Amino acid sequence: MQAYVMGMEENMGKKIGIMGGTFNPIHNGHLMLAEAARETFELDQVLFIPSGISYMKNVADILDGRHRAEMIALAIKENPYFALSMIEIDREGPTYTFETLQELKKDYPKDQFYFIMGADSLLTLETWKKPEFIMQNCTLVVAVRGTGTEEKIEKLAANLIYEYQADIKILPARFIDISSSEIRTRIKEKQSIRYMLPESVLSYIEENKLYSIMS
Repeated sequence: MQAYVMGMEENMGKKIGIMGGTFNPIHNGHLMLAEAARETFELDQVLFIPSGISYMKNVADILDGRHRAEMIALAIKENPYFALSMIEIDREGPTYTFETLQELKKDYPKDQFYFIMGADSLLTLETWKKPEFIMQNCTLVVAVRGTGTEEKIEKLAANLIYEYQADIKILPARFIDISSSEIRTRIKEKQSIRYMLPESVLSYIEENKLYSIMS
């Protein structure tokens, strides 16, 4: 795999976005969200961090981390503001967001981190491992896509700000009706996934015959 790594040695004291997830596979919705957050909050860099062993999902349905990382590398290689981190894939055992943030803050104490998430993630955040650490050690950027949940999300954000002294920013985002699960389903059913993800990722999936034989 090509050596797309964080490359943050020269980014001390910068504003760094974090895009976490399984990226199984990465698609254009992920990329558009990352770019919207970068532009809106003037981020110096956005790190794409594919999960290792997720404690919240069925690992049998998740492609090997090296394949997912390579697809991310292909998807972001033309954007100088995007970078890939292997921090969770290289970590042994279950993947916890608070541990990733803890490690990043230890290695880069002068940087300010912006954790980019969807509104659905904010709804479940308090069930995550050590949510108070996450909320008190980074800015949460919550993408709200105009699906009628804006008021609910803003109310929850206000409650979390009060209870945890969290720093939560709402990011108005386009509604992009693309999901990784839909892409996997369409592959299994031999339907087109063109324009749902970058051409380089599509080619990688086809060349490596990914997803078509997964359960």
